[in-house]
Amino acid sequence: MPDWDRPELETWLEAIGFFVASAPSAPVIVAHSLGCLALAHWASRGGLVRAALLVAVPDPQSPEYPDIARSFEPVPLVPIAFPTRVVASRDDPYGSFAFNEKCAKAWSSAFSDLGNAGHINAESGLGDWPAGRALLAGLLV
Repeated sequence: MPDWDRPELETWLEAIGFFVASAPSAPVIVAHSLGCLALAHWASRGGLVRAALLVAVPDPQSPEYPDIARSFEPVPLVPIAFPTRVVASRDDPYGSFAFNEKCAKAWSSAFSDLGNAGHINAESGLGDWPAGRALLAGLLV
């Protein structure tokens, strides 16, 4: 993404579009946190890829959600036209389990409950996360 420290939806959407268009075939995307919201916006505007794994969807209504990312609101709650899976943690400070379930349902995504795994990042202690690789592989069958 152009600027991780100052996320702005339209520039992120341009970056997604550029890299997808540059790929020799329909890519598979793994998005984390704010990247999930960016991908949902991009897909709601007609963007297509082979599949996407959406990990730790943040809730703009969460007290931990950064004010600097307000351009990602409102979250598009419309079906995504390619295979997706939302992976959620029950103790993610950035997005509640219920919010992740709501997004998965609205996006027509498969859903995975990771239990208590925080924000499903390096601090979660998952290492190379073989279970995540398996979830991604399941989208590609």
